[in-house]
Amino acid sequence: MSWGDVPDWVYDSAKALMETLNAVDPGTYQHCCRVGQMARKLARDMGLNEYEQMTAEFSGLFHDIGKMGVDQEIIQKPGKLDPKEMDIMRSHPVISEMILKPLAHHNFFKGIVPAVRGHHERVDGEGYPDKLIGERIPLLARVILVVDTYDAMSQTRAYRKGLPDEIIYGELKRCSGTQFDPQLVRIFLQAHRTWNSVEAAESDSEVFHQVIKKVA
Repeated sequence: MSWGDVPDWVYDSAKALMETLNAVDPGTYQHCCRVGQMARKLARDMGLNEYEQMTAEFSGLFHDIGKMGVDQEIIQKPGKLDPKEMDIMRSHPVISEMILKPLAHHNFFKGIVPAVRGHHERVDGEGYPDKLIGERIPLLARVILVVDTYDAMSQTRAYRKGLPDEIIYGELKRCSGTQFDPQLVRIFLQAHRTWNSVEAAESDSEVFHQVIKKVA
């Protein structure tokens, strides 16, 4: 398939899902839009074709939509989650999958669902929900984990300030081969500074507005 084979209803469905997420949880909406954009760029720099890049972007856009099914008190909690709350939070990839499954009769969404379900799997098998190991984790799920982690660490939260790039890069390197796919970390670290130099003048709001505009 090519991106030209994607019907208009795919974009309409994406817009409806993302607008719903924005109404429920604007912070997660913004995060998903940034992750979608970075996933596309990482897919591009991995040498994936245009259709695969588009699939990566939409997988990133939708990876956390299941958080609409998680109590906002847990989502917004400023401190550490207790074990019960953590179990609830870890249900969000499965909820995301459930939201998307009715659309998976089309091959485009069929390719997105495994990436969304698997974006918290770790290459050492210690992730969730399925404890997949290494290359058993869908490639785009491994892509999302890298850029998702970068975005989560770089953004200021109620309980901590966003971390500088050098610290995040060090953490990605430290967890390469255990949490993250080493090859994807290597490509990300080589490419990300270039992304930053190009986009230094863009605000977060401009970035996620540009992404969602493409699915409008």
